[in-house]
Amino acid sequence: MAFASAFRRILTGSSSPSLTVRSQFNSIRLNSTLATLTAPKLFVSGLSRITTNENLYNAFAPFGRLLEAKVITDRGSGRSKGFGFVTYETVEEAEKAREGMNAKYLDGWVIFVDPAKPREALPRPPPRQDGPAATTGFTTNKTVGWSGF
Repeated sequence: MAFASAFRRILTGSSSPSLTVRSQFNSIRLNSTLATLTAPKLFVSGLSRITTNENLYNAFAPFGRLLEAKVITDRGSGRSKGFGFVTYETVEEAEKAREGMNAKYLDGWVIFVDPAKPREALPRPPPRQDGPAATTGFTTNKTVGWSGF
């Protein structure tokens, strides 16, 4: 019953209950970003598809000296994947930017700023030793036949 009334309020555009719902989600999201910064690199999520490296740089520049602002793009289409990274010179500048830009609008979308996690190296699989394929470069596809891929 409560879900239906909340859903009805969202559809009808009633301002006060939807603000309550929005503020509840914001408080959950803001509480999830309380991890301390140990590196000057920030992860920015919720970016618009039209956000560019330049837009991201300009939005975060007032908080300190930026070393890099990069929007991650899809290799095939070249469009934004909706997240990016911002690197500052010091951790203090990054913390200031995180506090100033978290849950703010950029290009019409609400963005969230979190500390970037270090990239984990994936273990490389051991090389396959399948007999003739290891020396010739050809593999057998059981359903079709010989394949050069």
